[in-house]
Order: sequence, then structure tokens, then C-alpha cells
Amino acid sequence: MINSQNVAQTGSQAYVDQGLRQYMLKVYNYMAGGLCITALISYLIANTSAIKLFFTVAPNGAVGMSGLSWLALLAPFIMIFAFGWVLSRGTLAQVQGVYWGYAAVMGAALAPVFIAYTGTSITRIFLITAAMFGGMSLYGYTTRKDLTSMGSFMTMGLWGIIIAMIVNIFLKSPGLYYALSILSVVVFTGLTAYDTQKIRAIYAESDSGDMSSRKAISGALALYMDFINLFLALLRLFGDRR
Repeated sequence: MINSQNVAQTGSQAYVDQGLRQYMLKVYNYMAGGLCITALISYLIANTSAIKLFFTVAPNGAVGMSGLSWLALLAPFIMIFAFGWVLSRGTLAQVQGVYWGYAAVMGAALAPVFIAYTGTSITRIFLITAAMFGGMSLYGYTTRKDLTSMGSFMTMGLWGIIIAMIVNIFLKSPGLYYALSILSVVVFTGLTAYDTQKIRAIYAESDSGDMSSRKAISGALALYMDFINLFLALLRLFGDRR
């Protein structure tokens, strides 16, 4: 005999699963859009005279970073704080604007990548990154294992990487540079799975369209940063310099 309560529960579960799939698709669409903007702006700047604005040339021929280059590097950090403020206090349009603006600024900051590395190696590393990211994100989405403890460990590792990178600006140690790149691959691979699971966990069927979109953009930003940092770490390790 068919239990009407079981039928209702099954129907409700199917509805929730469909809503979750749509929500995750929205997250990945925002993330992919951000990556496209970053790649397009990076490529355009690197292949036009605009790239000259990012460097200075001393009388002795030494090449250095211009004020605009430093601004492009620091602006993403400022915009991350701005995103947190706008996410809780601003309109949905403002949240979207800051997200797309962040992706654009990252494009400017990463333009020198197209100068430092060959196009072939950039494409190859991008495909490797996409495969690794896709696999770990799928794992984070499907696993029943709680990844909270791993996420906490990876977050601590991330702070360690940041501190060590700042120190290495002064030490200029090639060995530490490569060690940090390897550690970055491990950390951001783990964070991809953790962030995906966290994004799935905060989904709520009862969210309004506005709140659901805010959560999707916030999740997209987390995955976007995981992807970019994983890509850069792999590029430092395996990219072919010009």
C-alpha cells in the first residue's frame, strides 16, 4: 500500500533537489562569467599599448612596477572588503556590480601573466586547472563526509602562505617560492572541495530570489578565488616563461 506521507516527502525532496541544482548552476554561471571577464581584460591589456602603463623603465634599463601596477595589485584586496559590506547592506545590483568590478580589476592585475608566460602554456595550465577544479568541486558537492575540519586546516595553511609570501618579498628565495607554490596547489585544491560543500550547505529552499542570488554571488566569488589561485600556483610551477 502506498503511503501518502512517503509520496509527499519524495515529492518535496525532488523539489529541493531541483532547487539546489538551479542554485548551484547559478553559482557556477556567476563564477564562469567572472573568469571570462578576467581573462578578456587581461588579454586585451597585455596585447595593447595599455600594458606599458604598468611598468617603468629606469635610465639604466631596469624594469619596475608603476603606480598603476601597484594599484591594480592592491585594488582586489580593497574590493573584497567592499564586497562584504555591500553583500549585507547594499542592493542586489550593487552586489553584482562589485563582483563584476572585482573580476575586471583582477583582469588588470593579471595582465602581466600574458607577458611572462607563453600563450600555449597558459592554455595548457588553464585546462589542467579546470580539470582539477571540476573534480574537487564535484567531490565537495557529492561527498557525505563533513569537510569542515579540512577547511579549517586549509584556511590556516592559506594564512601561512600569505605570511610566507610577504616574507619572501624581502628574502627573494627561489626555494621558498617553489615550496609555497606547491603548498598553494594543495591548499586551494582542498578549499575548492570545502567551499563547494559550504555553498551547498547554506542553500535554503525558502530563500527569496534576492537572497538566493546574494548567496550565489558570494559562493561564486569564493570558487572564483580558488580557481584563480590554483591556476597561478600551477602556472608558477609548470608554466613556460618567455
